[in-house]
Amino acid sequence: MYILMSVLAVLTMVAVDQAVKYWAVTMLAPVGSIPLVPGILQLTYVENRGAAFSILENQIWLFVVLALVILCGIAYVLQTGRIQTTLGKLALLVIAAGAVGNTIDRVIHHYVVDMIEVTFIHFPVFNIADIYVCVGVALFAVYYLFIHKDTEETENK
Repeated sequence: MYILMSVLAVLTMVAVDQAVKYWAVTMLAPVGSIPLVPGILQLTYVENRGAAFSILENQIWLFVVLALVILCGIAYVLQTGRIQTTLGKLALLVIAAGAVGNTIDRVIHHYVVDMIEVTFIHFPVFNIADIYVCVGVALFAVYYLFIHKDTEETENK
């Protein structure tokens, strides 16, 4: 049951990411940008062919392989029971959803659709999948640094 719920959670997050990207391609791309909070936040259509700040541009298969390695690592860690709390498991599922969302773009379009732009600082335009990855990594860091207990620690108690 846990595996089914995990897969459904990841698929739901990926569906949200892909729906927003579909909207960006069909509605935002023709207009370019839509201000949300002038001088702070706007929606801007960008086709990102690399990673943050377009590094490693056009290295599609490198990113696909990297995402597959990360997804396999997440699946392995979750299957072996090494993650001890719901927070740790949720963090990895959120990271997985982000990796899948951006990998779908890379395979289908050969670029990632980005649309969220913070305008008051120079920051890359990003998307929902990027948010998933960043939030997931932050949650996992909290889990690993403050909650996770090494097996040696728990055996010695």
